[in-house]
Amino acid sequence: MNENMELLIIALICLGCVLILVFLYLMMIMPRMTGRPDAAPFRNWLYAHRGLHDNASDAPENSMRAFRKAVEAGFGIEMDVQMTKDGVPVVFHDYTLKRVCGVEGKVCQRTYEELQQLSLCESDQKIPRFKDVLQLVDGRVPLIVELKIEATDTSVCPAADKLLSEYKGMYCIESFNPLGVLWYRRNRRHVVRGQLADAFHKEGEYWGPLYFLLQNLLFNWLGKPDFIAYNHKYPRMLSRSLCRGLYHSTAAAWTIKSQEELDEAEKHFDIYIFDSFLPKKQPTV
Repeated sequence: MNENMELLIIALICLGCVLILVFLYLMMIMPRMTGRPDAAPFRNWLYAHRGLHDNASDAPENSMRAFRKAVEAGFGIEMDVQMTKDGVPVVFHDYTLKRVCGVEGKVCQRTYEELQQLSLCESDQKIPRFKDVLQLVDGRVPLIVELKIEATDTSVCPAADKLLSEYKGMYCIESFNPLGVLWYRRNRRHVVRGQLADAFHKEGEYWGPLYFLLQNLLFNWLGKPDFIAYNHKYPRMLSRSLCRGLYHSTAAAWTIKSQEELDEAEKHFDIYIFDSFLPKKQPTV
């Protein structure tokens, strides 16, 4: 075998390896492709992030008053659900209580009654039960429910689902944790489910192999999401772009904080989550 033939064989082997890696990558980021529930009704809505809130007002984030204001203004709502120590699903974003309630400890370390002794951002608002929020909204606007899941504890999934299965309004679920998306894939295939992600390494907040996999949607093979909810600042991240452009999955943008950012997001996304300003117009349908 001459030298040219050896080089050709090596080149073909390398090409084969590259093609295999590309194929595996495309399979790993592939969202749900068959049996998709209709996500179209969620598109082109503006969703108030944690309700139509202002933490310096009497309607702080994830409060009943902020949710009521969003409903009255005709906005969809994005909210966060996690579990108390005694197994009550409540609406609260942070795992810890310090930023919003000014005390140490986690939500999961206190009972619902203990949490009711705390105030949201020094207002008269309390941490609401998910059940009460659903009763307040009562199907008048669509909901994006983010499931807050630390590590491998997915107990919030069946607890929230029990309430949502009796809810008559339009909702979808999402989570940063692929295990939450997987729970819905296994148990509630008819529910629209989304994978939350961010360009973690670009943001400089989280590092390591796990966050590299998360930011590049390399767990999509596990949960098979129907939509990708991504930090609006990074619309050109390759995996996100491929999910929308190649696989035609719905794309949600978080969290838009100005009219200019909303105008730009319309070029790359289908669903819009906002806070810190009041949008002047609905997105172009």
